Amino acid sequence: MKIVVIGGTGLIGSKVVERLRKHGHEAVAAAPSSGVNALTGEGLDAAMAGTDVVVDLANSPSFEDKPVLDFFETSGRNLAAAEKKAGVRYHVALSVVGTGRPAFAASGYIRAKMAQENLIRAAGIPYTIIHSTQFFEFLSGIAGDGGQGQELRLSSGLMQPIASDDVADAVTDYTLGAAVNGTVEIAGPEKAPLAQWVQRFLTTIGDPRKVVADPTAPYFGAVLEPDTLLLPGDGARLGAQDFRAWFARSAFASRGVAA
Repeated sequence: MKIVVIGGTGLIGSKVVERLRKHGHEAVAAAPSSGVNALTGEGLDAAMAGTDVVVDLANSPSFEDKPVLDFFETSGRNLAAAEKKAGVRYHVALSVVGTGRPAFAASGYIRAKMAQENLIRAAGIPYTIIHSTQFFEFLSGIAGDGGQGQELRLSSGLMQPIASDDVADAVTDYTLGAAVNGTVEIAGPEKAPLAQWVQRFLTTIGDPRKVVADPTAPYFGAVLEPDTLLLPGDGARLGAQDFRAWFARSAFASRGVAA
């Protein structure tokens, strides 16, 4: 089976391509660096020729409201048109837990993901949308965005992060399965306040900064509900790796001072 992975050279995409190839499929790592650009349409028709399944793992280079909306709307339309032309029979997309929930309406990024999902539903191609919680790999970026100096003020809303390897396993399984024509959810095995996750990460790498849990601190432009917004619902697929297991295999392991 030929499977085109949009964003196939990224964190999740490269892992998915590797897994699909191990299963014996022709997995194409499609990205601007390989001459396939969903935003401009460059190389899409050629990449789609003979394709059975498209997996969209691309992300916007900018999270500002207008650029991120333009990215997901334009790339979504380009992909749908190319897939219909080529007779693609199944579309898989990775999205975010919380997309579509009213409390996230203040987030420009989540509004853009909602627009992407609406285009997928309207395209008429069988699909599965995978709603994932945040990746453990994002903790470093969240800490970097939390403020300058020795004290970070971050949301006290609960979060259930997942390892990128577990995300890739799930995406691979859903890609090789049947279309659900709806959404499925994936998450990590543990939940805790976002501020606590970041503090644990900083402590583990020996970073002296301290995190202050602030229920009013925004996350991607939205103030998180105490216990629901970043959590999956009942029946979510849970990853195998907890924080300790993820960190031991991560690029940060050499900096670890505590588990």
